[in-house]
Amino acid sequence: MTEQEIIEGCRKGNTSARRELYERYGGTMYGVCRRYVNDPATAEDLLHDGFITLYTKIGEFRGEGSFEGWCRRIFVNTALEYLRKRNPLSESEQIETMYSLSDRQVSAVEKMSADELLACIGELPEGYRTILNLYAVEGYSHKEVAEMMGISENTSRSQYSRARVKLMEIMKNKNLI
Repeated sequence: MTEQEIIEGCRKGNTSARRELYERYGGTMYGVCRRYVNDPATAEDLLHDGFITLYTKIGEFRGEGSFEGWCRRIFVNTALEYLRKRNPLSESEQIETMYSLSDRQVSAVEKMSADELLACIGELPEGYRTILNLYAVEGYSHKEVAEMMGISENTSRSQYSRARVKLMEIMKNKNLI
């Protein structure tokens, strides 16, 4: 099935189109959910909730931009809704020391596998991980992050800075840098 056939089939409630949509994007969207929550079972719940939302709102897709990008936004919003209920920023810590990377450390980070980096990011407190994902991975501006999270732009910036410092500590403790 083409992407357009899948979309049209889902709009009509066709179960084989829904299955095809899940098979095509399920792994990627699970990865999105997993970046926001460290628990695989919770990520699966978010994946399920995201697909329910996707199937319900697929009629709203206007064909502007990529369909995968539109789907990704639904899953990011599903994860954010879950996190907002948990108030992830309440777990953030005050970090006074700022790290800068030496050339040797930058080289070490570049040589890390994606799995090693994701494992380190997974150890961040939820609030830090959320801001880091939204800003550095998803590419939202601090203004957009602030609006999504119901926080100020300055809070987004400071949480991102703190997430970077904490990530460096984690990588240092694992002797990755």
